[in-house]
Amino acid sequence: MQRRLLKNAIERHGHVVHQAENGRIGLEMVKRDSGLFNVIVLDLMMPEMTGLEFLDALHEFGTQIPVIVQTGQGGIETVVQAMRAGAFDFVVKPVSPERIATSISNAMKLDQREVKARAGRRSRSGSVGFDDIVSASPAMLRVIDLAQRAAQSNIPVVLEGESGVGKELVARAIQSGGDRSNKPFVTVNCGAIPHNLVESILFGHEKGAFTGATERHIGKFMEADGGTIFLDEIGDLPLEVQVKLLRAVQQGEIETVGARTAHKVNVRLISATNKDLIEEVKNGHFREDLYYRLNVFPITIPALRKRKEDIPHLVRVFADRFSSEQKNGRRMTVNAGTLALLTAYDWPGNIRQLENAIFRAVVLAEGPELTEADFPQIAAQLPEYDVVDHLALVADNTGLDPDNGYGEDFRASMSGEVHHRLSEASENAIASVNPAGDVRKLADVEEELIRFALKFYRGQMSQVARKLGIGRSTLYRKLKDYGIDPDNPQKDAA
Repeated sequence: MQRRLLKNAIERHGHVVHQAENGRIGLEMVKRDSGLFNVIVLDLMMPEMTGLEFLDALHEFGTQIPVIVQTGQGGIETVVQAMRAGAFDFVVKPVSPERIATSISNAMKLDQREVKARAGRRSRSGSVGFDDIVSASPAMLRVIDLAQRAAQSNIPVVLEGESGVGKELVARAIQSGGDRSNKPFVTVNCGAIPHNLVESILFGHEKGAFTGATERHIGKFMEADGGTIFLDEIGDLPLEVQVKLLRAVQQGEIETVGARTAHKVNVRLISATNKDLIEEVKNGHFREDLYYRLNVFPITIPALRKRKEDIPHLVRVFADRFSSEQKNGRRMTVNAGTLALLTAYDWPGNIRQLENAIFRAVVLAEGPELTEADFPQIAAQLPEYDVVDHLALVADNTGLDPDNGYGEDFRASMSGEVHHRLSEASENAIASVNPAGDVRKLADVEEELIRFALKFYRGQMSQVARKLGIGRSTLYRKLKDYGIDPDNPQKDAA
């Protein structure tokens, strides 16, 4: 009965369903034609072969199909085993049509990204679509909805939000979703260009227009002709350049430095800023007429701390992507406690900071699973937090139902484990400030890191030097300078 209801729910969302009576038959179907399947919905309790045995066999076969595990039996051990075995998501029976549809949609997005990566279809320009934006929160779904509407026209768009929230990704998706998808997409970081070069870089210059102009340069607007130009940090544009930008927006003309006539250009303009442009206008730093010309279709992208529902999905996508890029190509899983820890953190650097943290953890991880101990810097900044609340948020976004006994068992059993691992991770963290609240001296931090590395790698000098990124001779010199005994790094040498 439940199988039939699940089949009907999936088919209502436009998917074709192939059913198998048991795990053995299902495995044979996958081996026979793995390219036929985009997602596998797997029951953990099956005749002839359990779901965990199926996952192990699937891994040995080498298929990359995302697997959504469903079960009516709970327990943290089951969750951990399924995730370690490579499950993409976890739902509890009876699962709602909306929940399974969302899970399948997210799994198919992941599958499509991997296919593109393996086939090398993504161009060097970084062409992406709306399916490449990982989102589970209502706030980001609203952003995507607005961006899809904006893609249907050529009106100017301003993307507002803090640094690192993904403004360029949204801009590229808008371009890919419109009628200029096969045209150039040119990015300009206005805040990174010296003020005396902004005009030349944007609009180009003629040979001999100024000292050092030994040849003609067409500029970014001419490069983007027919396509889209993305002006990042537009609030940093000098006022004198804003005048020329206004003309480009109003009349579709640009003035090349040193040229006698204007050039016609046809570009879609998307701007981005982490500033409050209204305040910039009030303070005289941004032209009011240009503001109203650009701000026709504003889209505000929320900070990651305001859409924490997205964090578990982002973490798993990044972990999967970075681990697949490593030499061994082994896929890494992320345990529930780690998801809870990362969800608790506010990420002031937003998605960019989260992405960098996952990349570092994947590169340095010793095992096949990312744990709290792989994020000591984050744990050190969260000595105490409400484990239950954040596990609940993770549960809501990984298929665990907080309203039934399974969800309660999950939180209760994980609470102590998370606190234990957080304490362990905090012990491994190196403090950046001293008890007085001042930043510690670099030499003190370096000495502490060397002592920690010696203990962590059990005195293996070659490995310590390699992990610290220094030569063995340099390591020995520093041991002498700091008076560290390599056989007992917590004590000074005699």
